[in-house]
Amino acid sequence: MRDYSEKRDFHRMQVESEIEITDSKGNTFAGTCRDLSATGMQLLVRNPVAVGEELSTVLRPGSDQFPPLETICEVIRCEPEGDGFLLGTNISEVTR
Repeated sequence: MRDYSEKRDFHRMQVESEIEITDSKGNTFAGTCRDLSATGMQLLVRNPVAVGEELSTVLRPGSDQFPPLETICEVIRCEPEGDGFLLGTNISEVTR
């Protein structure tokens, strides 16, 4: 029998990449994308973000061979983590 971490429909990819985030008010700030799956992302940010907030994100690859991943996502969880906050998000649309 598979353990809980293997029961997801989509596997998570562990990453530690800078991500550009824009909230629904047009405020843009930086964060760190901790993991990525086909349906969501885990983001580390400096300030809390309200559950239900819609975010636009741009995750740039390490090389010019691939275009950036641009998404619209919804915050489903915001928890304190060290000096910042860990956001759980659902990706609602991949825009690029």
